[in-house]
Amino acid sequence: MSTISAPDSSSRNLASLPHFDRPTYLMCPPEWYDVDYVINPWMAGNLHRPSRDLAYAQWKELHSHLQRLADVRLIPAQKGLPDMVFVGHTALVQHGVVALSSFAHPQRQAEEKHLRRWFESAGFLLWQTPRETSFEGEGDALFNAAGDHLWAAHGVRTCLQSHRHVADAWHVGVSSLHLVDPRFYHLDTCFAPLSEGHLLYFPKAFDKPSLARIEEAFAPEMRIVVTEAEAARFACNVINLGREIIMGTMGTDLANRLMNLGYNVTELNLSEFIRGGGSAKALALRLSDSRVTHGLPAHP
Repeated sequence: MSTISAPDSSSRNLASLPHFDRPTYLMCPPEWYDVDYVINPWMAGNLHRPSRDLAYAQWKELHSHLQRLADVRLIPAQKGLPDMVFVGHTALVQHGVVALSSFAHPQRQAEEKHLRRWFESAGFLLWQTPRETSFEGEGDALFNAAGDHLWAAHGVRTCLQSHRHVADAWHVGVSSLHLVDPRFYHLDTCFAPLSEGHLLYFPKAFDKPSLARIEEAFAPEMRIVVTEAEAARFACNVINLGREIIMGTMGTDLANRLMNLGYNVTELNLSEFIRGGGSAKALALRLSDSRVTHGLPAHP
């Protein structure tokens, strides 16, 4: 059953919800970041291998670059929750309404109460996801740039039944995509709808019906296919604000390909976070509406 909650929600109205006039993101410092367990293929072989000092330096550089383009808010890291730094997996946000994650793995479920507390204190309206309905935020659910359609994945972390439930929070349509390669355990590891209508994606991560759905929605000239080597460096796990793209270092011509399409690309070394299964986008959660984030005019 779908439920909404917030402090004094009975007296709340949509106009009272948080409103952002410029791009705004949430980040969590990597104070306790490490690879303490294996819940995705990237963690295997990387137990306790990340350097905390290097991870902090890489995170600070990402934070600095993002601050030049957007407002950045911080949620405190919590001891014993090493993956909380991947705050992009914790929720999906639009119009001041938050669909909180219901994590598939017990190792991350303890993060939920801290996110709930932060969003409640910031005045957001919470859309509850039942415990038995696994859903992992912007890891597996992505709005298009206009914010009027949702792309959602199932097959690894998020269950198909959650898609309609989450989309109902905003009364938008949803296109479901089936992930079939365990390396790409979240949608944002292999699929990135960009501000100018392009799609950055790795086709082999999806089954055939999903690919057909993608190809129907995006014309060939709007589809940017990444190679397997680029996908393995999380080429699709990018932060996109208007024409700005922040991504991990690729060592390929992908940045040039994107710049030729009119984007400004910043590549950062995020090697320590790749060991844990994430890159730029996993480290930041969008709080501002999609249209605000991308500088699009408001709906007439």
